[in-house]
Amino acid sequence: MYRPSPARLALAGLALALLAGCTTLPKPLQGNYAPLTAHQAVEGDHIGAQVRWGGRIIRTEPGPDRTCFEVISTRLDADGRPQWASDDTWGRFIACRPGFYDPALFEPKREVTFTGRIDGYEERRIDGYTYRFPRLAADVVYLWPPRERVRVVTRPAPWPWWGWW
Repeated sequence: MYRPSPARLALAGLALALLAGCTTLPKPLQGNYAPLTAHQAVEGDHIGAQVRWGGRIIRTEPGPDRTCFEVISTRLDADGRPQWASDDTWGRFIACRPGFYDPALFEPKREVTFTGRIDGYEERRIDGYTYRFPRLAADVVYLWPPRERVRVVTRPAPWPWWGWW
């Protein structure tokens, strides 16, 4: 009968721990949600569907008892963070949560992810167009830290003593 050595067991445990750490969805964003985009939610009646949506804030609107966010939606990566690889957006939505969320912190273009259920629809004007927004009763408002822009240099600029090629 084969018995693995303690060293092999430790190595296997370390490998599993490293693999588990590769995609870590923040705890508040974990759960099972409907695979539904904001655009798809507008095309049908999906009131009551539990969703996890994210995108960039367009506007933050504090009210007397809640704060609503107008968001342009996009796909989420494995960590639940909005992905901006292209101009591929999934429509717009409004997410509301009880309490005060400061518009100075939740400012336009910040990335945010929400979880909650669709509790209705709201029509608003975008310039001259009337747009039907799905409204999300948010359980979680997850504001992502700003992304750092890193300039990658593939090769250094030519120095005078390196010559020109």
